[in-house]
Amino acid sequence: MKNKFAFLLLLFSFLSWGTSVRAAEEKDYVAYLFTYFTGNHISEEAVCYAVSMDGYAYWALNDNKPVLDSKIISSTGGVRDPHILRCEDGKTFYMVVTDMVSGNGWDSNRAMVMLKSTDLVNWTHSIINMQKRYPGQEKLKRVWAPQTVFDHEAGKYMVYWSMLYEGGADVIYYAYANDDFTDLVGEPKPLFIPENKLSCIDGDIVYKDGVYHLFYKTEGHGNGIKVATTRSLTSGQWTEEPDYKQQTKEAVEGAGTFKLIGQDKYILMYDVYMKGKYQFTETTDLKHFKVIDSEVKMNFHPRHGTIIPITRAELKRITDKWGKPADLGELPNNPALPGFHADPEVLYSHQTNKYYIYSTTDGQPGWGGWYFTAFSSPDLKEWTYEGVMLDLRSPQVAWANGNAWAPAIEEKQIDGKYKYFFYYSGNPKTGGGKQIGVAIADSPTGPFVDLGYPIVTESPTGGGQQIDVDVFTDPVSGKSYLYWGNGYMAGAELNADMVSIKKETLKVMTPKGGTLKDYNYREAPYVFYRNGLYYFLWSVDDTGSPNYHVAYGTSDSPLGKIKVAKDPIVLIQSPEQEIYGPAHNAVVCKPGTDEWYIVYHRINKNYLKNEPGIHREVCIDRMEFNPDGTIKRVKPTL
Repeated sequence: MKNKFAFLLLLFSFLSWGTSVRAAEEKDYVAYLFTYFTGNHISEEAVCYAVSMDGYAYWALNDNKPVLDSKIISSTGGVRDPHILRCEDGKTFYMVVTDMVSGNGWDSNRAMVMLKSTDLVNWTHSIINMQKRYPGQEKLKRVWAPQTVFDHEAGKYMVYWSMLYEGGADVIYYAYANDDFTDLVGEPKPLFIPENKLSCIDGDIVYKDGVYHLFYKTEGHGNGIKVATTRSLTSGQWTEEPDYKQQTKEAVEGAGTFKLIGQDKYILMYDVYMKGKYQFTETTDLKHFKVIDSEVKMNFHPRHGTIIPITRAELKRITDKWGKPADLGELPNNPALPGFHADPEVLYSHQTNKYYIYSTTDGQPGWGGWYFTAFSSPDLKEWTYEGVMLDLRSPQVAWANGNAWAPAIEEKQIDGKYKYFFYYSGNPKTGGGKQIGVAIADSPTGPFVDLGYPIVTESPTGGGQQIDVDVFTDPVSGKSYLYWGNGYMAGAELNADMVSIKKETLKVMTPKGGTLKDYNYREAPYVFYRNGLYYFLWSVDDTGSPNYHVAYGTSDSPLGKIKVAKDPIVLIQSPEQEIYGPAHNAVVCKPGTDEWYIVYHRINKNYLKNEPGIHREVCIDRMEFNPDGTIKRVKPTL
């Protein structure tokens, strides 16, 4: 029976996550990667990289020199028009480029290059020469500006590009890529021919709300950018919009469109090639555009390129490889974890000599997350995803089915072996208010076996929620304690089994007398011990408020009366840095030192006005003490 249960857990984990490596999602993105080339000389026809932290200011990597050698990846010695795409799995990248040296003539090329990478540093490539790959191509004159899009209807990746045949007009063709992204499958077919049958090149497809938007240049007939839309890429049914989308009278080409991270805004950029500059425009509907050139900054002059969002790990990888531009500033240390997480718990494991963070999985409407994940780190800096370690909708947990909130964990040595007790709140299957359960494991990352029933089911005050649990082992007595409560703070000693409380020790410990502006208790108690004092930290105000912050007091015992500090605020918002709602914390001390860190969540700034209570991110900052033991106010950092 045990083996069957373990198999079910393994199967569920596989179906939910695929592997132990998380695929990137929009909530993980912190920066932007710009791929481009720089000019019409063979030395400039190569792939270059630039990065941005905000989507507006871009800094070239590798001193604006190529990151790929065109002589190796192309048949002509030069490549142009790089288009980069993050695949549906979130962790694979495709890039396609025009295989061309302009010095050989604008009608000289017959090939494109398909490239693939999993790290943005190392790329495999395949050259697709249309005249060699397909028969009957004797009149083909050029192959330009390939791009890739995922066709949701077909479930395949489509490569599309323009081709010109002798005596005809440039037409955008397509073919699907094979599974390895090394070749095309089937004969190229026309993707889009405008009603006027005139030339169109530089296609750029954006998928939004079930509609594919094709931005294209009317080559030789206005030199502008137009848009056609469809719900089915291969249907041949396109709706053409009559107006030009560029916001300049100059000739333009190379439309590139990308979505700003965490916003409902898109940037349409294009190459004003006769003037040697780029123009950026902004839109929310992909129909109406306004120029934002005054907000854009670059230390290089790009030609026809594309931009994608990237994660912090990806940003670090490419800047480690090609150097970090001085103007980029410090790479972000916060948020510490990718994606949306809240209510973090931190553990240093003496068994593995690693740190672990467990949290509420955020970003779900109505705080509706149903599972807990773990991240590990050797140094509190680089965090590795360890997978889902407790799932309330799986057979792993019998009594709850959702609202997996605010965990706490304790490492104990029992009979010479390490045991891990993971406390959390969940929504009971039988209805009623939130309750607190516990799961047990022999490793910080599990597998965890749930007790099978909650250990805290009722409020000792008759109101408030049984959530935001904290566990603390007193280094003086060796006894362990549980704390919890929203609207009240309760504390009780745990029995030696660590899965039940001594009811006679249960106390209501809510700090009294404060206001929303200073220390009025709301939720999230956290307890630690230092130099003879028991420190109690808690969160003030509402989790969706920019004013959500951490206050504290001290006591002479784990269940003693809490004395609120004279300056009770530990951590609070910093609007000038766009840091809001930093609270619901945990604390960790580096073993053998007096070096302390506070782990907390803050509101993602892009969601401050849009469901801020469910778009939170985990951060870590140094926490220091004054000589008298009072806590210095923490300065939240980016």
